[in-house]
Amino acid sequence: MTRRVPIFATIIVLAAVATMIALGVWQLGRMAEKEALIAQYGAAISNADPVAFPLTGSKTEIDSALYRRSAVNCLFTVGDWRSISGRSQNGRSGFVHIIGCGTTTASTETDEVAFVQAGWSRDAVPPQWNGGSVSGWIVPNREGDVRLVADPPVGGLEANAAPDPADLPNNHLAYAGQWFFFALTALIIYVLAIRRRAR
Repeated sequence: MTRRVPIFATIIVLAAVATMIALGVWQLGRMAEKEALIAQYGAAISNADPVAFPLTGSKTEIDSALYRRSAVNCLFTVGDWRSISGRSQNGRSGFVHIIGCGTTTASTETDEVAFVQAGWSRDAVPPQWNGGSVSGWIVPNREGDVRLVADPPVGGLEANAAPDPADLPNNHLAYAGQWFFFALTALIIYVLAIRRRAR
């Protein structure tokens, strides 16, 4: 006597497989979006017309200003230095140093802080720099914010590596492949389990 295929378990497995395939397709769409964004940034970096900084407006307006030239008058520094791993203009490994800048004559809680990447050094010790005029490139910062990569550097630091939109991660193809692999694996395991049950 042949055992019937369990309906409820089959529905659950097929729903899970369909969800994983949908996630894989979504990642392929995200890959195309990221490629278009990188191409947009590549065109922006060759645009010589500067934009205002710090940026205000919608996310779309901010995205359109990324990798463009700009400048800011840092009247005073805000908060502590953040030193993160980075490269110099000639490719040496070390640290880049980031600080918040006040751009109005008095500090208030409603002030927008303009983040500046002052330059590069071999060690993580920040410079003794309290502000001044900075020009450079607008690039993404952490948590959806942006920063101005100083070019030329300030505070006695060495030159930052030039921003390159191609450095932005685009791992969506790998993520899509993982989801498709998970879907196929789940389907194979379930088919093998059904065949074993039917014996």
